[in-house]
Amino acid sequence: PSPELSLSLMVFFTVFLTDKSKLADGGKAKKGLMKPQAGLESIAPLICTVEETPEPMVTTVHGAIPSWINGNFLRNGPGRFEFGNTHYNHWFDGMAMLHRFKIQKGQVTYMSRFLQSDTYRRNRERDRIMISEFGTLAMPDPCKNFFQRFLSRFEMMDNASVNFVKYEGDYYVSTETNFMHKVNLDNMESSEKVDWSKFIAVNGATAHPHYDPDGTTYNMGNSYGSKGALYNIIVVPPEKAESKDTLHGAKVLCSLAPTNKSHPSYYHSFGMSENYVVFIEQPIKMDLLKIVTCKLRGTALSKGIYWDPKQETVFHLVNKHTGEVVPVKYHAKAFSTFHQINAFEEDGFLVLDMCCSDGGEVINNYLIQNLRKSGKALDEFYNSIEKAFPRRFVLPLNVTSETPMGQNLNTRASSEATCVKISPEKVFCQHEDLHGDDLYDFGGLEFPQINYSRVNTRSYRYFYGCGFRHLVGDSLLKMDLKDKTLKAWHQKGFYPSEPVFIASPDAVEEDDGVILSVVLTPSQDKGTFLLILDAKTFVELGRAGVPVNMAYGFHGAFAASEQ
Repeated sequence: PSPELSLSLMVFFTVFLTDKSKLADGGKAKKGLMKPQAGLESIAPLICTVEETPEPMVTTVHGAIPSWINGNFLRNGPGRFEFGNTHYNHWFDGMAMLHRFKIQKGQVTYMSRFLQSDTYRRNRERDRIMISEFGTLAMPDPCKNFFQRFLSRFEMMDNASVNFVKYEGDYYVSTETNFMHKVNLDNMESSEKVDWSKFIAVNGATAHPHYDPDGTTYNMGNSYGSKGALYNIIVVPPEKAESKDTLHGAKVLCSLAPTNKSHPSYYHSFGMSENYVVFIEQPIKMDLLKIVTCKLRGTALSKGIYWDPKQETVFHLVNKHTGEVVPVKYHAKAFSTFHQINAFEEDGFLVLDMCCSDGGEVINNYLIQNLRKSGKALDEFYNSIEKAFPRRFVLPLNVTSETPMGQNLNTRASSEATCVKISPEKVFCQHEDLHGDDLYDFGGLEFPQINYSRVNTRSYRYFYGCGFRHLVGDSLLKMDLKDKTLKAWHQKGFYPSEPVFIASPDAVEEDDGVILSVVLTPSQDKGTFLLILDAKTFVELGRAGVPVNMAYGFHGAFAASEQ
């Protein structure tokens, strides 16, 4: 065997076999802690077309909403799944619906609008799906000639249904294409369609940027050109030079070449510490040839994305200040991740926390036909899919030629994670779990959130998320990293959205504040409410009932109002 393979085998035996309990319990035993679910409730009503509420509606408040909460709680997600006799195949394809809960002096109003994207307008005008989406191929328009049909296959999607993001002081709705829409929060209408590629050479960006305290924004986006595919780190300045500016001043900090340029990795987000951007190159791969030719071959774009468990996951570090790529690559066994929790530097290490699954078929799980299953078919499908759990990786920052090989470099006494140098520029990392066995009872955790303004890029104690004893979140969880314990909010038949933390104005502790989440129920007509929890105790403070039906959404933000 090669020297690197020999060393890898040595690492395996020295790091893992020294703790026989780890080998004996392994993944199989942990999977055994996941109790199969039976008798799951159908959530089909949460994945159905709903009506918009364009005029602000007064909600019914029960309990007490703290008077210091003043601002707009914004949510984004799909709200329409068919036009005429045509329907979408994938949850990600539904037309974006924008929601606003305006909270002021203990009272709440609610409104929602469909994003008036070019896609939405064209579909509505023709009462059929005119633009292909991630998992749905639009059929050719019979009213167009052959040449027009050919060109229409390459129209770009602008259905920004994933998140609310902030650039240079303005709020946008975003997905993962090169189009975003600037949104006027007063009426929730799109005021401008913005194209990333008009400012920098990228073909899209994630819907999960990171922010420095001064408002400088970092993101990632791919580009496809004569040099093949590239991963690009993007920086957007914190302020506009002129009031009409959008992404002006944005630049590419650096570009990274994929391990396989014709099969780059798919990514939904990335990590960021005080001095580094952390890109996770995972084994969810994009076959560019299949993606480019998908419409010509009559298949959806999603058919070009696949999971390759034979490939390791690779962490790339980029210096935020210089754009320099750290030559050392940090490898781990194959896993997939959608959302990072936090990253920080401490004692010469970069600590990276994220929600991870051991499989990579998660994208295909969210076909609408799967989400609308019921009875035994729903139970079997849910029990067959991988669940996400919070994990920590510890990356040594000061790896040099003098750094010894074949031994665990993680000297942090409080951490069970390992990191072993196996070649001059390769470190192999093994994670530690950021949870106790009780999290298995909640189906794992996703949609993680922290007290972002206070602890992002810093050592922290708490994070929040949704438990997943169903295909969508069915509980709210608070994880305490000090002893890996959790608090939970759960009521049978109710399905909460991603929790958003808001710090109280006189906060002293990290968890002084509230959690906001929109709670839906498939069994009650118009049973939606905005839930407010005390973030410290996880006790309900109040709820604002909204007499409308909402579809289960993805992400959002809180836009504070000036006092």
